[in-house]
Amino acid sequence: MSAAEPNRLPKLERYLSAPRHNPTALHLILAAQLRRLRLAAGLSPIEASDALRCSDSKISRLERGEVQLKERDVVDLLRLYGVGAEDAAEFLALVRRSKESGWWHQFSDVLPKWFDKFIGLQEAASVIRTYEVLLVPGLLQTPEYARAVAAADRQPAEDPQVAERRARLRLARQELLDYPDAPKLWVVLEEAVLHRQVAAREVMCGQLHHLVEAAQRANIRVQIIPFTAPQCVTSGFPITHLRFDPPELPEIVYLEHVRDAVYLDKAEETEQYRSILDGLLNAAECPQASLERLQEAARRYG
Repeated sequence: MSAAEPNRLPKLERYLSAPRHNPTALHLILAAQLRRLRLAAGLSPIEASDALRCSDSKISRLERGEVQLKERDVVDLLRLYGVGAEDAAEFLALVRRSKESGWWHQFSDVLPKWFDKFIGLQEAASVIRTYEVLLVPGLLQTPEYARAVAAADRQPAEDPQVAERRARLRLARQELLDYPDAPKLWVVLEEAVLHRQVAAREVMCGQLHHLVEAAQRANIRVQIIPFTAPQCVTSGFPITHLRFDPPELPEIVYLEHVRDAVYLDKAEETEQYRSILDGLLNAAECPQASLERLQEAARRYG
């Protein structure tokens, strides 16, 4: 690339003008842009690592967003990739912004470290596909249902107010569904979710009516896997698959366990879980039939 043709950076208005600051998304976008700039400059990870006097695996981790971006490293890489001074200054300003706290850090007292990343990823996603076995997913829970779930998850030694704080965090996450550029939420539920009474009857009634309303929103699709579906279809555990608009960002699969979570972003791993979700969707009733099933379940509670 000649000096007369500097490596240019794309504009990131969507992430800078988001309703709530999302450092997780910005960090991943910047990391992905470093990879794009390297490829545009015709350099290999090894050649980039020589400039930083580090291993090529560090370059890979930087480009995957697995480690923090240090300004000194970024300066050296941008210079190597032929990025102009104006674009480089803008990039560095964004790197600094990516280190700021996200809105969810106000709940750091009840926010597990392994869940922090997931909130930011959800806010950055263009499509969220999730499968649940036993509970209504957090993005569609009513305040009362969320409090019941949070209270049930509370450890005996915890302050009773912790459950309320967790419930407020869960509800704050739902605001992304009302963003002007809201993601598409595609939910697949086992029919057991509609029958499992995790809260008082009136709470379940409100939750099911809320699901009925949510299922009719333009950016939300809810499909139910009936009890009569083949047993082999269920995965037995929740799965969340996140897809993003920028092609540079890899798809991510989130698997939550009791006290930790796993994030998968390698193509062969995400493809496997995408295939599982496709199978679950095929086993589920169509959106209209699922809506009717939700309405029937809601009527049973009153």
